[in-house]
Amino acid sequence: MRTRLGVAVAALFALAWSLIVLSPPAQAAVGLRVSNGKIYEANGAEFIMRGTSHPHAWYPNQTGSFADIKSLGANTVRVVLSGGRWTPNSPSDVANVIRLCKENRLICVLENHDTTGYGEQSGAYPLDQAVDYWISLKSVLTGEENYIVINIGNEPYGNNNPSAWTAATINAIQRMRDAGFQHLLMVDAPNWGQDWAFVMRDNAATVFDSDPLKNTVFSIHMYGVFDTANEITSYLQAFQSARLPLVIGEFGHLHSDGDPDEDTIMAEAEARGIGYIGWSWSGNGGGVEYLDQVENFDPARLTPWGQRLFNGPNGIKATAKEATVYGGTASPPPSSPPASPPVSPPVSPPVSPSPSPSGSKGCTASYRIVNEWNGGFQGEVTVTAGDSAISGWTVSWTFPDGQAVTQAWNATITSNGPSVTAKNMSYNGDLGPGAGTTFGFLGSWQGQNRVPPEVICTAS
Repeated sequence: MRTRLGVAVAALFALAWSLIVLSPPAQAAVGLRVSNGKIYEANGAEFIMRGTSHPHAWYPNQTGSFADIKSLGANTVRVVLSGGRWTPNSPSDVANVIRLCKENRLICVLENHDTTGYGEQSGAYPLDQAVDYWISLKSVLTGEENYIVINIGNEPYGNNNPSAWTAATINAIQRMRDAGFQHLLMVDAPNWGQDWAFVMRDNAATVFDSDPLKNTVFSIHMYGVFDTANEITSYLQAFQSARLPLVIGEFGHLHSDGDPDEDTIMAEAEARGIGYIGWSWSGNGGGVEYLDQVENFDPARLTPWGQRLFNGPNGIKATAKEATVYGGTASPPPSSPPASPPVSPPVSPPVSPSPSPSGSKGCTASYRIVNEWNGGFQGEVTVTAGDSAISGWTVSWTFPDGQAVTQAWNATITSNGPSVTAKNMSYNGDLGPGAGTTFGFLGSWQGQNRVPPEVICTAS
């Protein structure tokens, strides 16, 4: 966030090299990891972040906040650290932070705040200097890969020269891996985290591929830039279509640069299985005190923003699942309605679409079961355009075992008995040649839950 606590208010050479490096890849990532655009624990259980940020760098004595944040249902805490722009957090202090996270059964996202607004705000550190700080902490971070995520640098570029973000981020990731870090890394967007110039969005694949461990998650901060549902859904969809991992690393209910649409942010995150972390627990100053979630670090005094984040629809209490490394169980997706609920079945049966035609208007669809539990399951369908662009798609299948769709996201789904038809939304129908998108749904089953023998895609 650009406007911070009172103490913070004053406030393609590397790319080419990464593409031609010939050294063999490092060994596989350990602990928390990403695969196919999702975050998983070491045992293969999917993990979706639901939490808040705690300003530890400025309030190092508020160590009771870890237990308080957990008491309101969070499974993640993002912890503000400094390597020197403010009073440095020492290795022993960071070790204690990790201990508190583990003691309170929280996944710990450690972030270096020194980089905030680099290039625009006086005193901000470059990403390279943030990496130096992480290397100085390596002795207390190694071995904690199951419990912590390293957020290399908070909002590492302001609005001056944000295009430099790509090369600087690639270099930072490479230095972290060269230093032996195998942790899940998180990288924030430029433009004070909001990526309004789309530098991170448009270069995310290149940055991800530069990581020898392919274990980097991207973080978007949603404030005034994201004040409409279309801006939110379009941005999230871009990453999901590319199968790149994304979390909403910060967001609020109000902000000096506009009024974020927090309802859509939270609903879309829940429907899409994307993590979110609200800003921030307590202690804000400089005119943004309204972003405090509790008053004076007291969990019994929730502010309106805190009530919304923790206890509201699609909020932390209703959707957070504790990490299985702490004994939590891998559970089915929550049953709250998706951002765009499926329409009611039509009175007359839908016409079954014909197989995808060959040539410029073709598309294909693949169906998979993401998760299954007694009586229910989560399905996902990937739609891929053929050799030419398409402007819309329809996917149909027939369930072989009497399954039924109960809710869906990223598609409008109608059913007639076992026959199902899914049509694109306004934001994911246009696909370039070979491009893809996904939609998901929750379903019910009894007896068997076999995959449909044929899934047909028709393009328009």
